[in-house]
Parts: sequence; C-alpha cells; structure tokens
Amino acid sequence: MNPSGYDKWPSFQIEGEVTSGWDAICDKLKSHPVTASCVKTIIVFELYTGADFREIRNGIKGLSPVLVLDVRDAMLSPDKIDRLTFPFITGDELFGYLSSLRMADFFDPPAIASIRKQVSDVKEGIVVIIGQGAALVAGKYDLLVYADMARREIQQRMKRGEVKGLGVDDRSRPFSHQYKRGYFVDWRVCDRFKKELFSTMDYILDTNRHGEPKMIPAQLMFGALNQMSLQPFRVVPYFDPGPWGGQWMREVCGLDSSEPNYAWCFDCVPEENSLLLNVSGTLVEIPAINLVFCESRNLLGAFIEARFGQEFPIRFDFLDTMRGGNLSLQVHPDKAYIFSQFGMSYTQDESYYLLDAGEDATVFLGVKTGVEPEKMTAALTDAQTGGEPCDETPFVNRFPAHKHDHFLIPAGTVHCSGANAMVLEISATPFIFTFKMWDWNRMGLDGRPRPINIGHASHVIRWERDTAFAENELINRIEPLASGDGWREERTGLHPSGFIETRRHWFSVTVFHHTHNSVNVLNLVEGGEALVESPAGMFEPFIVHYAETFIIPAAVKEYSIRPSGLWEGKEIATIKAFVRG
Repeated sequence: MNPSGYDKWPSFQIEGEVTSGWDAICDKLKSHPVTASCVKTIIVFELYTGADFREIRNGIKGLSPVLVLDVRDAMLSPDKIDRLTFPFITGDELFGYLSSLRMADFFDPPAIASIRKQVSDVKEGIVVIIGQGAALVAGKYDLLVYADMARREIQQRMKRGEVKGLGVDDRSRPFSHQYKRGYFVDWRVCDRFKKELFSTMDYILDTNRHGEPKMIPAQLMFGALNQMSLQPFRVVPYFDPGPWGGQWMREVCGLDSSEPNYAWCFDCVPEENSLLLNVSGTLVEIPAINLVFCESRNLLGAFIEARFGQEFPIRFDFLDTMRGGNLSLQVHPDKAYIFSQFGMSYTQDESYYLLDAGEDATVFLGVKTGVEPEKMTAALTDAQTGGEPCDETPFVNRFPAHKHDHFLIPAGTVHCSGANAMVLEISATPFIFTFKMWDWNRMGLDGRPRPINIGHASHVIRWERDTAFAENELINRIEPLASGDGWREERTGLHPSGFIETRRHWFSVTVFHHTHNSVNVLNLVEGGEALVESPAGMFEPFIVHYAETFIIPAAVKEYSIRPSGLWEGKEIATIKAFVRG
C-alpha cells in the first residue's frame, strides 16, 4: 500500500533500442559493422567497481572470442596496491583522504606490454579485454562496452561480500572498510577514468540486476542526459534500515515490510542514487552522477560549476525515527578541518526540516550554556570505554520539535534528531564526515559497535553555540519575503555561514519560480500532488507527490508549480534549496 502516491521508481522516458540478455548482447556485438567488416576485432569491457566480473565473463561466451584477457593480471600486486593506497585509506576505521590516484597508477607497465603483445599476436577473430582499466591496458580497441554500476547497488553487494576492491580482495573486511575504500579511492579513480572514456564509449551495459543484463548505445544515454538537464526529474530513492530507524517511510512511501525499520532515504544524493531510463518500455539503470559529469553546466549552472566543479553540492535525504530511537549525538567538521584532514573542499552545513513529528518529538541542538568542554569530553570518552552510560542532559540542549519546524545546523554544532521525528535533512553533500560522540550503547545492524569519533569531534565543536545561540539563531528563523492572493514565500535557512538558501512556499494557486542560474532542489512537504510546468513550453508537465524530492536544472530558468489532482485549489507547500549567489 502506498497512500501518498510516492513513486519509488521514477523513470525518464525516451525512445531507443535496448538489447536484453547475454545471447542478444553477444549477437548485437558480433553484428556490429566494425566486427562484421574486420578480420580481427578488439572488444573492451570496461567495468566500474562492483560490476560482476564472473557474470560478464560467462555472459560473453556467445562472442566465441579467440582470446579473453583479464586485466587484473596486469595490475600491481595486492601488497603494492595496499602501500599505494594506504595514504588515502589510512588506519582510521571510517575516514580516509580523497585520493588523487589515477587508473594507470594501479598497473605494471611491463605486464601491460605483455598483454598488448598477446593481443597483437592474434591475427583474426574476436579478442576480449575485460576488467577495471581494460581500456587503459588495451590502448587501442574497436568497441568499448562500459559496464556501469550505481553506488546504491555497489553498497548492497559490498554487504553481501560480492565486491573486490580495485586490485585487492577485501570482501572479508567489514562493510565500513569496503565503503571507505570505495569512497576515498576506488570510486574517485573509476570516475576519473570514466570521464576520460565518455568520448570513445560505444555501449553502456547495465548489470545492476544479476542475470538481467541490458545494453544501450552510449549515444542514447548521452542524449537522454542532455534532455534531463533541461527539465525536472527525480533520481531513484535509496532506502536503508538502521539501528535507530522508524516506521514513517514504510507506511507513507509503501516500502517492503520485511525490513525491521527504515532509517535513511537518499532522495537526492546523485553520487549515491541512480537514474532509470525507460527506453521504449524497458528500464535501464545508470548512476545519477553521470548526469553531473556530462551536463554539469546545464544542471548546476555556470557559477556553481565554477565553484564546485562536477559535483552536486545540495543533498536532500530522510531520517526516520518515528517509533524508533534517537540518532547518534554528532557534529560535522568546519571547512578548514575537513580540508586539512580529508582533502574535501567544502563541508556539511545542514538543517532538519520536520516533515512530521510525534507529540514527544525533540531535536538535540547545541551545548548548554556554561558547559565545560573537558567535562563533556571526559563523560563521552568514559561511556565509550566501558564506564557509565553518558547522561547527555547536563551537556546538550533538547528542544521540542513540531511538524514544519526548521532547525539550522551549521558545521561545528552538536546535534541529532530525537525519537519520533521525520526529518527531511537539507545539507551540503559531503555526508560521510559525521563525527559520532554518543550512540546510546547501541550496536549496528551487523552486531558490531558503531564507531565513535570523540577525538575528531573535540577538535571541531563550536562551544559558543550554546542554549542562547541555538534559541536565537538556529530554530525557526522564518522570514516572510513576499505574498499574494493564494500564496506566500518565506526564507527558512540555512544558517548564513553556509552556502545553501532555502525558501518555503505555501500556495493554493500557481506559483512562479526562477532558477537564477542555480540548480533548484525541492520537496513537496505538504499536500498530495503538484504539477510543475514550463511557462515557455520547455518540458512536459511534471507531476510530484507528497514527500518526493525533485530537481530543477539551472538551465530550465522559469517554471511554475500548482496544486493538482484532488489537491487543486487546496493549500500545499514546497521547500526549495539553491546555492546562494
């Protein structure tokens, strides 16, 4: 049951050809004009990390290749790769340093030369080179098939022990370690190499579902991404359970009842989410980050692209504690600390917008006035090292939370959501850099203690953000901006120290918006349905439902939103985020 109409699998419709199943894929590649007209054809299968090597290797038997080469044979030894990557992986349980490595750094030049000689020795037939870095090892090739993988799926495969790291086998390591390697090293390396290959890709291979491969021409994907950068769209939301998770998303979004709870939903985190292309009735899944890489100017806007490069700077996600527990007490680093320690150029200034709240809902925010840092740090450390559980009451403010409240959380502010709250978290994107200080003596879903980072946290807590500061600066800083017959606009945050602005509109009539050359991210926070339209006729009307996050590319410029369906003429509300100019 899905009472809100929330669409868990939004897709973008295009016309084109999809080749499904390994037999059909092999036939398609064998009948390609290059293959059909050449005595010898070199086909590269370039794999993003997480793509199933064995499935692809077995699937391409229908090509009847005379030679299949695994590029892992040309990589440095695992020991050498461990030494190469350790400065970025580090010995920290959770955090590393953003890698500057490139794909070529993982390979042994003499071994590459050996593989290329094997290829040159073949005089006729199909030669296949497969793996991460296959295009690099091949040097020259006739067809490039890129097996891409959404990070949402990569993480699920990591948890099942199915993903090897780039050049190493760390499947037996905890998920936190595998994720850290992916975030700080493997995904950075593969993304850099992917962007180099865009101009030479012939086909995109979707193997996000085991045993259901789908292949489309690369130009079809690039054309779809261009169209998406000129109209509203949604990414595929990614739901996950957690030790503090609640029940609101299960009921409102119509989620699978087999999970014990749902804690998170990444509803707009393009680095993690995927896009679904509905290609003439067949769904093909690609990473949402491809849109950022290929259409950054249209999507982000020129000044945001100049400031952040090909990174999507705004994040919307859900934190569900309804009939659940408190989040971990936490803090985010400031810009100087995140850059010096982890190589990130901006930090996670954020806010909690309450989509819903129980009668007893609260938000922990800021330290209490007069707190002595040494006493608070000592109490947290003692609790973490086997002493008495920490009583946070003397140290941290706890404020009542109600539906549609907005709590501002600039970096350095101690915070967390309490139980029985449904939070729409609006923030800058670098979500991994959360320093947990107290987790209520809970275990993670894997049965292991959740990592605590009091050492990092103690360096970044802004102790002057106390009770008075929180009350005056961080809670419901609602500022009316404009109004008219049937509508009103309010500024709600974020804090002036951050780069994201949020605006809330209440309306029962058509409201006109302008992107002002910044990507706009919105959520329908009140009401069941709205219609997004283009006054200039740039795109077809776009329907959104309650709690759905949607993205308006900067290139859209003018757009309007109005209540629709059963909500026509009734008051609804959106919250919009954009980068301040």
